[in-house]
Amino acid sequence: MNLLLIGGSQFVGRHIVQIATARGDQVTVFNRGQTATEWPAGVQVRRGDRKGDLSALAGGEWDAVIDTCGYLPGDVARMADCLYGRVGRYVFISSVSVYAGFSRPNDEQGVVGRIDDTDATVVDGRTYGPLKALCEQAIATRFGASALTIRPGLVVGPHDPTQRFTYWPARVARALAGEPVLAPGPAGAPVQFIDVRDLAAFVLKAADDSRGGPFNVVTPPGAFTMGAVLDACADAAGTRPHWVWADAAAVEDCGLQPWSDLPLWLPATGDHAAFALTPNAKAQAAGLQIRPLTQTVADTLAWYRTLPGAQQAFSKAGLSAEREAAALAKLARR
Repeated sequence: MNLLLIGGSQFVGRHIVQIATARGDQVTVFNRGQTATEWPAGVQVRRGDRKGDLSALAGGEWDAVIDTCGYLPGDVARMADCLYGRVGRYVFISSVSVYAGFSRPNDEQGVVGRIDDTDATVVDGRTYGPLKALCEQAIATRFGASALTIRPGLVVGPHDPTQRFTYWPARVARALAGEPVLAPGPAGAPVQFIDVRDLAAFVLKAADDSRGGPFNVVTPPGAFTMGAVLDACADAAGTRPHWVWADAAAVEDCGLQPWSDLPLWLPATGDHAAFALTPNAKAQAAGLQIRPLTQTVADTLAWYRTLPGAQQAFSKAGLSAEREAAALAKLARR
């Protein structure tokens, strides 16, 4: 295929570029050039800013555009208008966060979130999902059946800048045999995510197959648990810590935040009761392949170990050694 990627230098885009070029696609990337990147041979680079200067995209036709970095509906609409009539398919990387709530599992027909201030430009916990939903709407309005919407869950794997999954294999790898490690639980609590390489492969396959509409791209509901993830981390690291399981009440009592202090995990209560049970049957029927958990964990740990020391510090997610020790001490006193 002849592909145009909006973004392409970080995480999801990076892996799409790698897989696409490896299989022989022609790839053009459009971005601001602010991330130092060594592109695979043959990649054409066009410089610009989706928030303003789109002149570099004035000419050219592509089989599909893959938009990896659209967050504001105005920006996405402007890009769609610029490319309309010159791309066969508009592929938009959205998020399962578009859904209005998770008290029940959301298939692709689930109700999406809304906000009153639709012109908001601040992307935060309140606006992220509804703004993504508005981006989806802007593309669907312009491209109709040629709009392909990808709704991934938590994207994990090598080159993840968020630290949210990487924290666990890195934390476990620091542990000595028998050392207590704080583990949010119970051990059987379901978790969901998607390996970035499986996501990238599905995006390209769905574009190849001229798919349209939304797809939830996550691991199968119930396939993985928090306990399974931590055991896989221990196997990859070659150590066997002592898991100190803390339920939602204990986590709250320790003053810790699910998802940020204790990444990947949310208590299965209230509006998050079915957050980790999002159906993926539609994507699987369309060819989504899920690699073994052990491979995702091992490859993430191997990549993390290649980072310079300064980049191995967890500043975005996870617990410092001091905060974890304080929480473990408090749990021991309960």
